[in-house]
Amino acid sequence: MSQNSSQPSNAVMASPRRFPYRIQFEPRLQEPPRWFPALVALGAVVVALILGGVILAVVGGDPWRSYAHIARASFGNVGVLSDTLVKATPILLTSLACAIAFRMKLWNIGAEGQFIMGAFGASAVVLTPLLPPETSRWIMLPVMGLTGILAGAIWGLIPGFLKARFNVNEVISSLMMNYIAVSWVNFFIFAVWTEGGFQMSRLFPRTAWLPRLADYAKEFPVLRGLTTHLGLVIGIVAAAVLWFILYRSRWGYEIRLIGDNPRAARYTGINIQRNVMMVMLVSGALAGLGGMSEVAGVVHRLQTSPIAAGYGFTGIIVAWLAKLNPFVIILASILFGALLLAGREIQPSGIPKMIQGIILVALIASDFLLRYRVRIIRIEEEA
Repeated sequence: MSQNSSQPSNAVMASPRRFPYRIQFEPRLQEPPRWFPALVALGAVVVALILGGVILAVVGGDPWRSYAHIARASFGNVGVLSDTLVKATPILLTSLACAIAFRMKLWNIGAEGQFIMGAFGASAVVLTPLLPPETSRWIMLPVMGLTGILAGAIWGLIPGFLKARFNVNEVISSLMMNYIAVSWVNFFIFAVWTEGGFQMSRLFPRTAWLPRLADYAKEFPVLRGLTTHLGLVIGIVAAAVLWFILYRSRWGYEIRLIGDNPRAARYTGINIQRNVMMVMLVSGALAGLGGMSEVAGVVHRLQTSPIAAGYGFTGIIVAWLAKLNPFVIILASILFGALLLAGREIQPSGIPKMIQGIILVALIASDFLLRYRVRIIRIEEEA
């Protein structure tokens, strides 16, 4: 036997790769273009809708018909569009409340409780009564707005003070305040302001109702049946004011700097503790204003079920979807208002909530793309 044949060969034939590429994630060293976060958020929504459609198909539903029904039930005509805007109004204000806190990396999860307390504060003006029922609407409504803002601001300031003074986790404290708010309002509904033992207060007088488009149907018949009320205008104005504060004022610069780099903010002499309390106070005030608009514009009485409807938690999703931009929040609020409105007719009724949850998960996951670049690298074949 020859020497060559007796020695094992060291040469190994490289088998060809089935997929000669690999995916690599690299941290972004520079800020992405301004349009990129919006594109990522839009892509996350599309992915969420696809996943929702797959789940609907798995359980025996028809995704196309379900989504088409949501569109028709929310935007099919002027009447349902008006109802969609009514649903979007409280979401808009609670989303703005979350946006200002999140911009400073303050995770205010208590917008729901602040919303409820805002409704309570506004209702107290009528039910105490702080003002008599015959008071002019243009006096009654501003006072209700101020008391709603004050009640929500106090409820937001409490976890803000605990965070600033004792470094208490604001996620836990603000979340727990939600349950206290519900129990507080339930006590007054069941024991103090109940109407005939029912789980609601008496109906507010007309002077405590926010004007609706339908109120002007005599002068403008085209407005007949339209339920959109003045709260929507209040929300849009609040969005414009918040945008100016965040991006055109010195205080807004401090908020953004603390959120992006608290060490640099402290080095420049910014009082972080004071800003924590102020931001949580303003956040609670915006949510409280949302509660006032709901009781004065829609419910017209203090009642737990329609008020504690999860608007504060939906506001978290909307603020995240809009990347904390107040003007984009207006559009995102209308989208989620449409989901809530269509949810009254879709069976099972939990489908809109499911879609909201999937959207939130997709948005959180999509933030990975804002922090990392995805590169596809070709693997060279070894000889």
